[in-house]
Amino acid sequence: MSTPELIDPYQRKVSYLRVSVTDRCDFRCYYCMAEEMTFLPKKELLTLEELDRMCSTFVDMGVTKLRITGGEPLVRKGIMTFFQSMSRHLKSGALKELTLTTNGSQLSRFAKPLYECGVRRINISIDTLNAKKFGEITKRGDFKKVMDGIDAADKAGLKIKLNAVALKGTNDDELHDMVEWAGKRGFDLTWIEVMPMGDMGEADRLSQYWPLSDIRKQLNDRWTVENIPLNTGGPATYVRIKETGGRVGFITPLTHNFCESCNRVRLDCQGQLHMCLGQEDDADMRKVLRDNPGDNQPLRDAINTAIARKPKGHDFDYSRQQIQGEMRRHMSHTGG
Repeated sequence: MSTPELIDPYQRKVSYLRVSVTDRCDFRCYYCMAEEMTFLPKKELLTLEELDRMCSTFVDMGVTKLRITGGEPLVRKGIMTFFQSMSRHLKSGALKELTLTTNGSQLSRFAKPLYECGVRRINISIDTLNAKKFGEITKRGDFKKVMDGIDAADKAGLKIKLNAVALKGTNDDELHDMVEWAGKRGFDLTWIEVMPMGDMGEADRLSQYWPLSDIRKQLNDRWTVENIPLNTGGPATYVRIKETGGRVGFITPLTHNFCESCNRVRLDCQGQLHMCLGQEDDADMRKVLRDNPGDNQPLRDAINTAIARKPKGHDFDYSRQQIQGEMRRHMSHTGG
């Protein structure tokens, strides 16, 4: 029997699902959410059982990579039961990778259990190596706790990729320090352009924007940079730093359109399926799920209908004076 596939209108195979399990986070990074957030009522979130049913249906339909996001996914009560449940798809071979993106604050507790569930690779978001600056960016994050979490993940055997949002006037003086530190630790480091998401104020976005073309130029000025044909299944392109042996990635939704090979869709914590991070169109999977508790066929039909609407690309763009394609939903809602 042939393996099922989800194919969008542009003949791209959708094999990667990113799932936000909560909009809550123990940080308040200023580029992501307001310090005083109003979070969603629990009844609006998919339950862990509903998340299992939803993700399992996607796996049955050909999704082979599942990334769990938030908010901060590890603050969701009982989340390890979900990871334990998803591990059955790894054991069957239907799922090739189960992974997550985290801020690292809970990894001292959860790194080993995650590895035991079959997680082998994680992304940790950290924008600075300066404890004082870390506090200013996250508003309430504990730098030492995150560093301890990184050490725990490394000790548990998890392969670590660090994600750093490029923020002009904030961490643009740490580029070389972060490259050197990540290389010494054996971690990949990916720089991400700040995205115009959330009602955060246009002036803030424009002042924060540090194009990755500038980062690449600065790297070339200091290091020996080698292009490499690495593809981890996501939107990043990578180079190798000869002096450290480490890899540095770039995710550039604004200066480079990576949509041509997009194999991803996102399920937010309310059960809305987003076919593109940079478009407002979504599909209500929660209603289909709850209206058909004993029958997955309507859910499969709804997924196929949604994939048939997947657009060719996003509309993110910064011009000199204004932001184009700005999304009003917060990143913590949709998932990173």
